[in-house]
Amino acid sequence: MTGGKAATGPVDKESGRHWASIDEVSFVAGMRFLFWICRVFGRWPFRVALYPVLGWYLLTQGRARRASRAYLRRVRAHTGRPVGGVLAHFASFGENLLDKLLLWGGLYRLDGVRFHGADVIEDAVAQGTGGVLVCSHLGNVELTRVLSRQRNDIKSTVLVHTKHAQAFNRLMGKLNPESQTNLLQVTEMTPATAMMLSERIGRGEFVVIAGDRVPVSGNEHVASARFMGEAAPFPVGPYLLAGILQCPVYLLFTVCVDGVTEVHIEHFREAVRLPRKGRTEALASMAQAYAARLEHHAARAPLQWFNFYDFWHLPEQDKRQEDDDATR
Repeated sequence: MTGGKAATGPVDKESGRHWASIDEVSFVAGMRFLFWICRVFGRWPFRVALYPVLGWYLLTQGRARRASRAYLRRVRAHTGRPVGGVLAHFASFGENLLDKLLLWGGLYRLDGVRFHGADVIEDAVAQGTGGVLVCSHLGNVELTRVLSRQRNDIKSTVLVHTKHAQAFNRLMGKLNPESQTNLLQVTEMTPATAMMLSERIGRGEFVVIAGDRVPVSGNEHVASARFMGEAAPFPVGPYLLAGILQCPVYLLFTVCVDGVTEVHIEHFREAVRLPRKGRTEALASMAQAYAARLEHHAARAPLQWFNFYDFWHLPEQDKRQEDDDATR
């Protein structure tokens, strides 16, 4: 495992385009119409109307289509099990967007949600310790935000970079202004931001950060970890942050299996102490441990992992390309 800079510099190849520069929710206008259909007529009419929108998306979004196909190919090769195709993957994405709108619109049934490891967070809340909660782009993480807002004793700050999905966030904001609260736009972890988050952790709150997208800023490092049988770049920012804040780390995954929505909360590290010697290796080890847990849950619901870009594109590939160009 090696560390390297995030792929934020100029990249000519389409496969190396950073995820933050890709508008991943470009059929928001269609989703607004489909949400109305679901509210008036129900879920099945929504699904019937969804496929023309998906057909247009498949035809016009070549990058997302190729990324989905490559991901599903890796899943099949790694698990040895059949999975759906690109259309099914996009349909799952559309259903996920609808669920987010239903959640913030108060139209999503929460009584059937199954929790696994809820006692982990309950204990942390009881002790007032707080911590870093590492989530992913698997399933519907908005579910946990809605549920946590129903309780006064669980407070969280979600670190996000949503400029690539502004239209969808405006749609959710119009539906429910609370969907935009407790979100903190972060492209770089400054000392002032770290101090603010430390104060919140000290009050027993949780800092939520994604563990499956490389940082927007090139100032943080990534580590190469095995995921679905191949090396992919994973951010080490969550573990660096936990080391700075000296707090526990938890993992959060949401999936829907056989029609049942599941929320999985796992204790990851009681504390992160990074040695001066071997610091890179320690961070890479945690990135690999996280990737293994993400792989476990994603294998159970492969169509619910939504990273529609070349996730396996390593920063080292850009460096090699730059060196080759320089020698020509």
